[in-house]
Amino acid sequence: MSDFENLTTPPPPVAGVPSAEEKQWALFGHLSSLTGIFTGGVGNIVGPLVIWLIKKDSLPFAADQAREALNFNITLLIAGVALFLLTLVTFGIGAIITVPVAVILSIAWLVLTIIAAIKANEGVSYRYPFTLRLVK
Repeated sequence: MSDFENLTTPPPPVAGVPSAEEKQWALFGHLSSLTGIFTGGVGNIVGPLVIWLIKKDSLPFAADQAREALNFNITLLIAGVALFLLTLVTFGIGAIITVPVAVILSIAWLVLTIIAAIKANEGVSYRYPFTLRLVK
């Protein structure tokens, strides 16, 4: 298996039926990334990171879902930085492409985060598409 496949292949879902507490914390793991709207983007990473660090030893389903949210938001941060750099390198002309792409990514982020939160609340292990699995 190549290094790229290791980064993009999702881990297997957590076995067993999650408890109500695990479902609730998994929901918080996904929704905590929405705090980035109010914190200038910092909460997108910090929210899921905090929940993952707190619950990784006690609630496996919640930790798995918080880690998934963290990886997804890190992936989007990398994409956002790449779009910003492309705009800078092209002296603003690249904004013709990067701004619409950024808008599409923002809408996709919001929709996928809400879908993930709903699935986590149902006890289903959700995997975001096109996510680099950087935090293991």
